[in-house]
Amino acid sequence: MLTEFVMAYEAFVRLAIFATVFATMASWEVFAPRRPQRIGRDTRWPSNVGVSIANAVLVRAIFPISAVALAAITQTRSWGLLNVWQVAPWVTVPLSVVVLDLVIYLQHVLFHAVPALWRLHRMHHADLEFDVTTGGRFHPIEMLLSTILKFAVIVALGAPPFAVFTFEVLLNATAMFNHSNVRMPLALDRVVRWVIVTPDMHRVHHSVIPRETNANFGFNLSLWDRLFGTYRAQPKDGHHAMTIGIAEIRDPGEQRLDRMLSQPFRLRPDTYALGTSDPSNKSG
Repeated sequence: MLTEFVMAYEAFVRLAIFATVFATMASWEVFAPRRPQRIGRDTRWPSNVGVSIANAVLVRAIFPISAVALAAITQTRSWGLLNVWQVAPWVTVPLSVVVLDLVIYLQHVLFHAVPALWRLHRMHHADLEFDVTTGGRFHPIEMLLSTILKFAVIVALGAPPFAVFTFEVLLNATAMFNHSNVRMPLALDRVVRWVIVTPDMHRVHHSVIPRETNANFGFNLSLWDRLFGTYRAQPKDGHHAMTIGIAEIRDPGEQRLDRMLSQPFRLRPDTYALGTSDPSNKSG
């Protein structure tokens, strides 16, 4: 019955959750910002929100079936490891969510490690500020590649529809949360980041310093960065003094939607070493 409800009302429920989380984080940014912003919402938001909407339309146009619907087909036809092994639902749902989250982490690392993929992903990092709209600022080609990978994993794993629905909702919500320019009590942040990625944790990943850009790749669960050695507790310059973005794209004019979309083809990225270590890095 739960699967039937998800299938029938997936779009409505996802949209309602998205709108609620977005409104909550946008309001939190107004009343309790973590950092002052030099570039206002009126300059950045039209492009960031615009590319998010364009991505949603493009993905649905090219892939008329949703990830949840694909999972339902996979389950009906007994495709994938979990269906072949006939694993119990109370195991398949949390296991599928964790595996899909791991795949997103590995995909994120891959988009930093492969030069051609970095040219696409760089648009996400070229935002000169860091707020809730940054969480949806991805190049359309990156979104298409990500969708193909996600679909392949769903079929190979045999993830059940409710697990895929849960993962999609969590990924969207946590991406908005951990990209938000919000102030959390430091004691609370230290506790929460043991489970999920917090804004202070992910902000490090948007530092202009390469060894910080190449850290804290997680979007939802924080354990992957700790497990694979890509965790950095804090930015070297502190959250207020750190510079957001990447060194080669500092022109505010590059925040226009047309300039953002053409960046992979116009601007050759500087090279940097993935995973550059820093002896001053400490867990916390």
